[in-house]
This record gives sequence, C-alpha cells and structure tokens, in this order.
Amino acid sequence: MTIRVRIAPSPTGPIHVGNVHTALFNWLYARRHGGKFILRFEDTDRERSRPEWEQVIFEDLDWLGIDWDEGPDKGGPYGPYRQTERLELYRQYAQQLLESGHVYKCYCTKEEEDADRREAQAAGRPYQYKGRCRDLTPEQQAAFEAEGRKPVLRFRVPKGEVIGYNDLIRGPIEFPTDSIGDFIIMRANGMPLYNFAVVIDDVTMKITHILRGEGHISNTPVQLLIYRALGFPVPEIGHLGHMTNPEGGKLSKRKGDAAIRDYREQGYLPEAMLNFMSLLGWTPPGAESGREFLTKDELIRDFDLGRVTKASSVFDRNKLNWMNGVYIRKKSLDEFAELALPFVVKSGLYTEEKARANWDWFKEVMAQVHERVETLAEVPEHVDIFLKDEIEVDEKAAKKFLTDAVKPFFQRVSEGLRTVEWTIPAIEKLVRSTQEEMGLKPKESFQPIRVAITGRTASPGLFETIYLIGRERVLERMAPYC
Repeated sequence: MTIRVRIAPSPTGPIHVGNVHTALFNWLYARRHGGKFILRFEDTDRERSRPEWEQVIFEDLDWLGIDWDEGPDKGGPYGPYRQTERLELYRQYAQQLLESGHVYKCYCTKEEEDADRREAQAAGRPYQYKGRCRDLTPEQQAAFEAEGRKPVLRFRVPKGEVIGYNDLIRGPIEFPTDSIGDFIIMRANGMPLYNFAVVIDDVTMKITHILRGEGHISNTPVQLLIYRALGFPVPEIGHLGHMTNPEGGKLSKRKGDAAIRDYREQGYLPEAMLNFMSLLGWTPPGAESGREFLTKDELIRDFDLGRVTKASSVFDRNKLNWMNGVYIRKKSLDEFAELALPFVVKSGLYTEEKARANWDWFKEVMAQVHERVETLAEVPEHVDIFLKDEIEVDEKAAKKFLTDAVKPFFQRVSEGLRTVEWTIPAIEKLVRSTQEEMGLKPKESFQPIRVAITGRTASPGLFETIYLIGRERVLERMAPYC
C-alpha cells in the first residue's frame, strides 16, 4: 500500500503556523515511508477565497522546502484539487445518502433553530437538533416546498450507539452517538459542509492516513458516521497536540506570530524554521543527549509517529531565535551577505546596485555582524553606521564622552587619518600610538572616537569600524568635536 496524506488549507489568507506544522508532519510521514503528499484547497468560502492567497500558500510551503506530489498547480490522478471544482461529486454522494435513508431533507427555518438554541441554553444543556423533519411524509415535504422553503440535507444519526476508532497518537477514542445530534451535510444552496466534503475528498483521493490538529477530534465521530453510511474504508487517523505561545495562549496575528510568511519577512531561515517546527510535538532519537539540529534528510529518516506526543507544544520565540542564529553562523560569508542584502535594501539604507558594485567591501561590513545577529531583519540596525551618510549621536553618550577634553586627541588623530595608509593595522597603529603619546587610557580615547563616528557606545571592533566607515566619513563625523 502506498501511503497517501494531505494538507487542505483554505486560501482565505496566508497559511497559519499551525497549518504549516500539520503539513510538515504529514510531509515527513509521506517522505519517510515513500508515500505521496497531496495539497488541496478548501475554497468553498467564496467571499474570502482568492487566487492570490493560493499563490502565497504555494510560495510559503516551497520556501520551507515542503514539496507536494499532487495539487491544484500540479494536477494528479484524483483531481480536481479545489473543492469548488468538485461540487458535482458532493451532490452525487449526497443523493446516494438521501436515497439510502441516511440523510433527510430538513425544512426548519433559522428562527426555529435559534429558538431551540435559546431553549437549550436556558435549560443548561448542549444544543441538539430536535429532529422535527426526521420523519416527514412526502405530503409534508411538498407543503413546505410550496411555502418556498429550500431544504438542507441532514444526516440521520443512529441513537444509542457508541462509535470509535484507534487514534494513531492518542489510542482508542469513543463517542456516544446520543451526544452528536443530526447534522447538516449540504446547505440549501448546494454547498457541502466541511465534515461531508472532507470525507468525500479523502476517500476519492485515496488518502490512507490523516494527521491533523486535536481541534478536529470532535469532527471525527461525524466523519466516521459518513464513512460507514457510504461503505467507505476509514483511513488511519491521528491528532497532533495544540501549539501555544509560552503563556499557553494562541499565537497572535497582531504580534506577527500567526502566519509563516511573518517569519519569512522577519528574517528567519527556512531550514531553521523547518528544524524548529519539527521539534514541536516530536522527539527525535538522541534528543536525550541534546540532539536538536537535524538536516532535512535526517528529519525524514528519523521521523516516527511513535515519538509524536499528544501534549501541547510551546512555540518559544527565544529558542527559535537562538536556533536561527546558529544556522546563520553556519553560512559562509558569501551566503550570509546574499541573504542579508534584501533586508538591507528593504530598509532603504543601500541599493542592490551599490552593494554589487562594492561587493568585497559589503561582505566585509556583513562580516562585522555575521556572529552578532539572530535574524536577517536585525542586520540593518547593526550596519546602518557603515551605510548612512549621517548618523544620530546618542545624547547621553555625547555628554559623557564628547567633551572639550577630547579635542586635542581628536585633532591629532584626525590629522593622522588624513594621510595614513587605509588598512586596519595602520589605523590601529596610528590611534594607539597617539593615545599612548598623550598619556590617555583606552577608555578615554577609544570610546569617544566610537561615539563620534557611530553615535553609539557599542559597535564592532573600533579599528575595523573606522576602516569600513571610510576615511572621508570618519573625518566628517569627528570634525564637530575637534
């Protein structure tokens, strides 16, 4: 048997981190067992679904390195891969269920159902459809239709049964059917509801294993009833634990935590994201001895559902930052400069044309921050002193270090910098010899220069900083204090 798994996002916005996590585990499972990973779109929300969001989902999964074998863009033997292109298929199966008596036409109005909900709420019990239309005669149905009522199709849930399955991650789970209530499978406008459409899609696409978030556990008994009514084999099903922030809450759209695109734009590397997210809810072999960094090939080789936990996992941004920083430092200087360049350009500090024209110098600038940043988005704030013509000097630092006492030292250093060979060793020799000749301590001399030419009390090495800022700019920045 060829393992077939799927991910089915709605193209109503950028793909959520939780959906990507589910996609990752499905993808790892398929690749580990030589199976197929299918991408399809649940796009029946016609008002919010957009082709441009489909493109964003394609791009974000591709950025992470999660590839798919079948999908809307690739086709495949069991398409189409958009629900709006499969409506006739849903209608056929709905008609089959209607003819077999597993579903019935329900003519209840929204007002009637709302009244039932209020009654249940007042009585302190969960709402369940009362079954008004469960046993209508043909004459009663005709009378409702004569009034202009359009029916939904509602599933006839058997009473007094227990339905269950063996969860791949959580073990045996059972549900009493009396707790479910008759549910709608098709709206009056002919659009399928989620639980019905997903069963038809999974069956007709020959999905063998379903791995999804634990929020879908409550959907499972409804889907099991549909499988049974249609005589379909039930795929293996497993539910992954929730993903939370460190406080135990949901990841926040407002804080830029919710969409995978947010992390891409914040300068995280795809390989770091893939590695980090794989460890949320899964423990790799060797983790007991500190094994955390895994290549894509190692993730595929070692992935095992037996090591997936049902507990919630914490999306710890601090750990992600640390891991991303390690991955950044593993890059060669050339690779790092190429990765950082778009972030520098986006910040408005430098153009790509200038960077390419001065590539060796640009790489030297990047070398000053290669070991210091955890995300690529941090690069501009660390290199702006090298790229801007004008800087802002911290007032507190200026008061402390740029006093009249430094003028004689600044005058002599500036004079020397006008003619010194522009190399780091020559610059260092000039500054140190001047400091020693004038009997100054390093803090009394070096720190004032740093503040004058960077505006800050912290920077990369002073002499490297002087060299990379350049002779003309250094002299301009020191001039007001000479």
